[in-house]
Amino acid sequence: MAAIQNTIGIVYDYDQTLSPAYMQDDVIFPAFGINAEKFWRRCAELVQEQGYDQELAYMKCLLDYLAVDRPTNKQLEQLGAKMSLYRGLPEMFEEFQDDLLTQEQVEAGIRVEHYVVSSGLKVLIEGNRIRPYLRAVFGCEYAEDTAGRITFPKRVISHTQKTQYLFRINKGLLDMSQDVNDHMPDDVRPIPFRNMIYIGDGPTDVPCFTIMKKNGGNAIAVYNPDDAQRASFRKCFDLATRAQRVRHIAPADYRRNSHLRLLLEEMVRDIVDRIATERKASAEAGVVHAPRHLV
Repeated sequence: MAAIQNTIGIVYDYDQTLSPAYMQDDVIFPAFGINAEKFWRRCAELVQEQGYDQELAYMKCLLDYLAVDRPTNKQLEQLGAKMSLYRGLPEMFEEFQDDLLTQEQVEAGIRVEHYVVSSGLKVLIEGNRIRPYLRAVFGCEYAEDTAGRITFPKRVISHTQKTQYLFRINKGLLDMSQDVNDHMPDDVRPIPFRNMIYIGDGPTDVPCFTIMKKNGGNAIAVYNPDDAQRASFRKCFDLATRAQRVRHIAPADYRRNSHLRLLLEEMVRDIVDRIATERKASAEAGVVHAPRHLV
């Protein structure tokens, strides 16, 4: 039996998408006195000389740098509260709760959910100001030893593996114990891709952009409006014009009436209108008219 697919999912990358800074540079390095240039140079050496995946490289380097006095996940979560956000955040999430949908749409069962899928550390996002507004967060994780200190990568999400989490959201399989590869017909998936909007910032989001484009979803590439060198803008420009991965690019400004907010609100409106149209067509198709008597 087909499910009522009335949920809209907005999925965000984190670094350079919701925040102008990489989370490690933003809060971890200052807290533990780590030299950012040396850290990232060591990560690059692991990738280029020893064949490490990028995400495993930074997770290993972090453990190496913090070997003497490793923090707990709880300590890292507390650091997450200090992470910087782009203008308009977290206020946008509050405003969306209040006025993104009309009362009539809410009463009809339509709702909007927010998700973050990141190759950064999940625990930092868990401690961030945006967390109360998110249905779920997916990111890299560390296991802990008996004293609660981080010990070993528990979960690693590369930019290619991020697509797995789009399917988790699509299927409603948010519990990691559930197998995302289990077959599920399209018409029973809680959030079909055409009800989904993905927001990212660059080439590492290309696999997710591709999933959106292939399956009728929506995608926006955002750039840092304060980047005087325009490197951030050029990444997005290339994604839209040369690679044709996305149709829309916008400055990462989440305030009311910004270009990005207008795009998001219009995309949600389009999805809501389509849901209403499909419901009406389905209801009409199920009506059996009484026979008419000729006079």
